[in-house]
Amino acid sequence: MGPKLSFATLLLAAAQVAAAGTTMSFDRDWRFFKGDAAGAESPAFADAAWRKLDVPHDWSIEGPFDEKNPTRGAGGFLPAGVGWYRKSFTVPPGYAKRRVFIDFDGVMANSDVWINGFHLGKRPYGYVSFRYELTGRLNFGKLNVLAVRADNAGQPASRWYTGAGIYRHVKLVATDPVHFEHWGTAVTTPQVASERSLVQVSSEVVNQGDTAKIVTVDWTILAVDGRRAGDTRSAPQSVEPGKAAVFKGTIVVDMPDIWTLEHPVISRAVMRIRAGNDIVDEETVPFGIREFHFDPDTGFWLNGRSFKIKGVCLHHDAGGLGAAVPLRAWERRLETLKQAGVNAIRTAHNPAAPEFLDLCDRMGFLVMDEMFDAWTVAKNPYDYHLYFREWSHIDTRDTVRRDRNHPSIILYSAGNEIHDTPKPDLAKKILKGLVEVFHANDPSRPVTQALFRPNVSHDYDNGLADMLDVIGQNYRENEILAAHQAKATRKIVGTENQHGRGVWLALRDNPPYAGQFLWAGIDYLGESRAWPAVGASSGLLDHTGAMKPLAYERQSWWSEQPMVYIARRVAPRQAAPADPGYEPGVPRQIQTLFSDWTPANPGAQNVEVYSNCEEVELLLNGKSLGSKPRPADDSARTWPASFEPGTIQAIGRSKGQAVAKHELRTAGKAVNILLKADRSKLAADWDDVSYVTATVVDANGVPVPGADHLIGFKIVGPGAIAAVDSADNASHQPFQASERRAFQGWCVAVLKASAPAGRIVVTASAPGLTASSITIEAIRGKR
Repeated sequence: MGPKLSFATLLLAAAQVAAAGTTMSFDRDWRFFKGDAAGAESPAFADAAWRKLDVPHDWSIEGPFDEKNPTRGAGGFLPAGVGWYRKSFTVPPGYAKRRVFIDFDGVMANSDVWINGFHLGKRPYGYVSFRYELTGRLNFGKLNVLAVRADNAGQPASRWYTGAGIYRHVKLVATDPVHFEHWGTAVTTPQVASERSLVQVSSEVVNQGDTAKIVTVDWTILAVDGRRAGDTRSAPQSVEPGKAAVFKGTIVVDMPDIWTLEHPVISRAVMRIRAGNDIVDEETVPFGIREFHFDPDTGFWLNGRSFKIKGVCLHHDAGGLGAAVPLRAWERRLETLKQAGVNAIRTAHNPAAPEFLDLCDRMGFLVMDEMFDAWTVAKNPYDYHLYFREWSHIDTRDTVRRDRNHPSIILYSAGNEIHDTPKPDLAKKILKGLVEVFHANDPSRPVTQALFRPNVSHDYDNGLADMLDVIGQNYRENEILAAHQAKATRKIVGTENQHGRGVWLALRDNPPYAGQFLWAGIDYLGESRAWPAVGASSGLLDHTGAMKPLAYERQSWWSEQPMVYIARRVAPRQAAPADPGYEPGVPRQIQTLFSDWTPANPGAQNVEVYSNCEEVELLLNGKSLGSKPRPADDSARTWPASFEPGTIQAIGRSKGQAVAKHELRTAGKAVNILLKADRSKLAADWDDVSYVTATVVDANGVPVPGADHLIGFKIVGPGAIAAVDSADNASHQPFQASERRAFQGWCVAVLKASAPAGRIVVTASAPGLTASSITIEAIRGKR
């Protein structure tokens, strides 16, 4: 296992770390131009008239919406094209003896990057992170120009909204010539127990210097409170110029902090390269001590406990914020999904931002990390099929190496509803190659694929499905259960599933069925069937992140916290072109749920109550309409009720005690605006936001569900509106504005702080309503 490090050695190492690698944000002070600009890669190009901004930045979300935009409904009818970014900067003279790199977490799409006019490379896939080396092309002590061209003009290129531009973070990295390879460290936990666990580390060291170096690698495991939990040192190796060497170690951790969904403790592996007495590079890798596996008979296991994966599929946009999503926006959304009982996320259908995975680690979610929506057979004329043969193994390798230390990730997915599978000779060869790349770069995790109608393409018969470590299938739950019954050694999971109760019972009542991922967790832009809709509305949450009534039904099945919720189900209607899942010529009825006691059509009401309590009593204006026990089939408890103005209330009881309550009141005339912020303090950091919800209410503070006032927002103090939004998937109002029309009685403004101190006063007003204000404090530091 290698020698232990003395305390004195660790103190010396800490003092030397400052001389090792340096990573700095490169997000600020870019120049942007929407359109093509001949010669813009040249340092001498005049960009003073270009717009000044910080990245991450999504220029497509700025609109306008247009039915004729080439993205069509798949892209939310938002614009596409070419965008240029340029950044001028200086590099300290001391960096002349270092290796300097630029890291992009994601550029949408078909990006080209230049430094001082020199072309560094091209990356077609907008969802992958990548690095270029700048060494040898920099002017030390003088001005340098980094130029990026992003091109998604070829449309349609996706089945959902992608965004455009440098929509994720950028970093500049400077290292010693002898340094850790980018994403070159893997941390695994092959033995996990509460008394003692083993941590295995593997670090790749590269020598970009002129002479051979004899180096060792020190590894130290730090617990969540910063205490040293274990350490070791490698044997020395000589690393030749232009070569790399792999160093491995095993560390015993006594009484470890184990990562669980309820207690998602993040440990850290601190690694240092030592050449003689000098520390030449340092790297810190967060990870989690945990063990998981899939069992063909009993499904998913984490740390010796079997439970169902209760997942949702998520696209990468956040409504009015587009694809450049501050981390707090994701945190808020995940908090709400966790409230609904969700414990897992599928990144549909592409790699997510690295900080999103960090967030899943910290919040205790499981993750299916998905790569592609297309292989060699197109779904759209300009989608990834154009680049698959050249880039798919490179993109997969890079993504797996980037993501393999996240404790949240339990599955890699090689693709979603791949249209190559009807050609088994082609598809099996491709899948074999992809699985080999996954396993070569991370042998610790299984690989799945979201199979599409596998009984039609005979994936269960021709061997393709059994090339997967865990078989995944979209929808048709009876088919995957039958596939397991036909071959009991198969491990199975639902990769995409609808919201219905029958789908839930298929999971609940079948131990081999490891879990499901609902389509979708949150409404998203794009995948519109017809104008005027600009988004898809199949989520548990709307695209502002608020729970729909549908989410409370799911909460009654998935959450262990006592809950009760009242909804009204209106009469069914025929599906229209703007509805999700609409198919011409295929009749389908849609029923709509409302959570209010202000019906547009008074009279008989169909009341549904969702609850996980043993018993629920429904009362109308204090009069009991009866109590009902929890049905064995988890169906909603329903009551016919004649509308009476006033209050309808549901009380949930377990073991004879009231443990949950929900009530709805009839609204009167709209009078006021009620403001509520999800955060009272806001850091002056790009990744922090506060959602301010403006709700139209009557004189008694009851929300008015039919209110559609145009609400204007005014900001005084060190803040700005990043976006305005509502749950309306057919609105064509701009998101970057100071007003929004209320939909179903409310809308939101998303705020950012523009300075590290001061009071931000937000006022909302509308004709005919009393205005309202709320104060948020701007604070120093990062979120």
